[in-house]
Amino acid sequence: QVHLVESGGGLVQTGGSLKLSCAASGRAIVTYDMAWFRQAPGKEREFVAVSLWKGGSTNYADSMKGRCSMARDDVKNMLYLQMNRLEPEDTAVYYCAAGYASNWRSSADYDNWGQGTQVTVSS
Repeated sequence: QVHLVESGGGLVQTGGSLKLSCAASGRAIVTYDMAWFRQAPGKEREFVAVSLWKGGSTNYADSMKGRCSMARDDVKNMLYLQMNRLEPEDTAVYYCAAGYASNWRSSADYDNWGQGTQVTVSS
């Protein structure tokens, strides 16, 4: 079991930037697929980005391509999400997740979740 704690959320104006962090403990994340998801009020949890442990590739949701960058530090057991040019539609609770994902876009494929951090983008 991996314990995950997100931080770095907050209120930002349209066009602004935020960097989210996720601290992992309990187990090393080096052999986990690590992902970010988000959930807006009244909507389903949706995929944002993933870092795959096998092959080391990083993949992004189409809505976030070119606006965010995900990084992992397997030595520090940390995960990061740098988000730029934020829009009101990005307002959501952002979650860090760890798992072994055959379908890495699906939240069902991850069995370790953080409590989430709120990101609010004002217009």
